[in-house]
Amino acid sequence: MQATTTASAIDIVAWFVYLLAAVMFVMGLHYMNSPKTARKGNFISAAGMVIAVVMAFVKLFVQHDLIHSWVAIGLLVAGIAVGAVAGVWSAKKVKMTDMPQLVSVFNTVGGGAAALVALNDILAAEGTPALVVLITAGLGVMIGSVTFTGSLIAAGKLQGIGWVKKLSLPGKSVWNVLFALLTVASLVMLCVMPGQRLLWSVLTTVFALCYGLVFVIPIGGADMPVVISILNACTGTAVAMSGLAIDNVALIVAGALVGSAGVTLSVLMSKAMNRPLLSVLAGGFGGSDGAAGSADGPEGTMKETSADDLAVQLVYADKVIFVPGFGLAQAQAQRELADLGELLKEHGVEVEYAIHPVAGRMPGHMNVLLAEANVPYEELVDLDDINPQFPSANVSLVVGANDVTNPAARKPGTPVSGMPILDVDKSQNVVVMKRGRGKGYAGIENELYFEPNTQMLFGDAKAGLQAVIAAVKELLA
Repeated sequence: MQATTTASAIDIVAWFVYLLAAVMFVMGLHYMNSPKTARKGNFISAAGMVIAVVMAFVKLFVQHDLIHSWVAIGLLVAGIAVGAVAGVWSAKKVKMTDMPQLVSVFNTVGGGAAALVALNDILAAEGTPALVVLITAGLGVMIGSVTFTGSLIAAGKLQGIGWVKKLSLPGKSVWNVLFALLTVASLVMLCVMPGQRLLWSVLTTVFALCYGLVFVIPIGGADMPVVISILNACTGTAVAMSGLAIDNVALIVAGALVGSAGVTLSVLMSKAMNRPLLSVLAGGFGGSDGAAGSADGPEGTMKETSADDLAVQLVYADKVIFVPGFGLAQAQAQRELADLGELLKEHGVEVEYAIHPVAGRMPGHMNVLLAEANVPYEELVDLDDINPQFPSANVSLVVGANDVTNPAARKPGTPVSGMPILDVDKSQNVVVMKRGRGKGYAGIENELYFEPNTQMLFGDAKAGLQAVIAAVKELLA
């Protein structure tokens, strides 16, 4: 009787603690609306997760009497320690350029964990699980498994692993439909024949893992930011389904928040790229990373310039627009770009930063990068607001941005056709800082580089910006 009373009491306490954690998740997400409060939002969300984990730990001890099981205690402590060390290490050591890959790896871990929790709830149940448990847990297994393998392939592509980038899938539509049907059919059979739940849950897992592979393999680099958002949404949905299966409020709310936010962001990203979301998911856009553009390619030659010449253009300009891209992140040159902006502003030059929604390799990549360099948020201008300003810009300085500035997007028949771009080519003068003459992530030449008003400054962006800053200071001395 005493044990039953204690169990009921701990259930009530846990429910309210999980509710508090859920409220903190919502508050944290709200504060992430603005870069000014994003750090606070992260802290609140993290605190909510700590509270939820501690409560789960306490509940396990009380309800399952783990105090007498040193093996169980050891496994729990080891798991928490490994997770904590991995989280701290990745937060401190992983470069901003590798953040998209890290997000994909986190999606892998989250989806896999959700699938295992749901699978355990199906297989470890005493007697025949209720239909609602089979449905919710089955969906958790299915979505979590798709996320697991899909995110692994996405991380490999983003990391540039050779054999992963070369993966191809002839008849991709057939494989997509086949494994989607097999996965759904297995889930339905799991619910119809719960007595054979081991067989059908294993088949659901295997088919879902295969679908995750065939889902992501055909999708090219140009559409990878949308894929990351979709997989993030899948992770959240899988967690929510697992939370429903085990009746955990914190998991339900956290998963629903991540899932809904991921879907919303995916829709916005697709809109920003002028891509139908269903076509992206089917691998209909982006092609392979080696997709070619038109047969003839852009006409003309690239004209090179120097740091000294660029400094003269910047000092005598009235308005300058910086266009950052993934090359800026690769060179870790965000602070140098911010320093150059401050130097020009002190000289009376109007400076703004043009931010394309999919610049970089994940949503918000450039915003986070420039916020790290203390660039005022007011100077970060999105595509719709900055495009009308390019004709009035004396100089547009493109630092490592490629596909998002390619005028080829205005023409049919290229991997970037129809994608809204930054109208950099309409500026009075354009200078592009680029490491070499290679193509962008979409695999085609950028026609901007061959325009008559464009000059190229080849080399490492960080070293190039440092040279420009030195030249500007000398001119202003």
